[in-house]
Amino acid sequence: QVQLVESGGGLVQAGDSLRLSCAASGRTLSSPDMGWFRQAPGKEREFVAAIKWRNDNTYYADSVRGRFTISRDNAKNTVDLQMNSLKPEETAVYYCAARPPAPGYYTDPRDYDYWGQGTQVTVSS
Repeated sequence: QVQLVESGGGLVQAGDSLRLSCAASGRTLSSPDMGWFRQAPGKEREFVAAIKWRNDNTYYADSVRGRFTISRDNAKNTVDLQMNSLKPEETAVYYCAARPPAPGYYTDPRDYDYWGQGTQVTVSS
């Protein structure tokens, strides 16, 4: 079983930055596709960013492109999400997810097999 644990959430003001980290443990996938999602109260879980472990290729939701950066640290076995210029409407629980590698980019939560418990990000205005 793959375990994913997110950390780094918190309360920030609009315009601030925050860095989330996702640590993988347990049975590890070989070169997985990793993703970050978020879910605000009363809303569906939405895609934020994805990275392919094999080649570091990344993909972003239009709403965060240019402000958020997803990256991986092979030595630490973590995937980070650097979030800059945060907006109040981005208040949500942020989740890390993993799936076996496959061609293309996956933005539907149903395409991911493993999930962390989430970390709360609150952006005040």
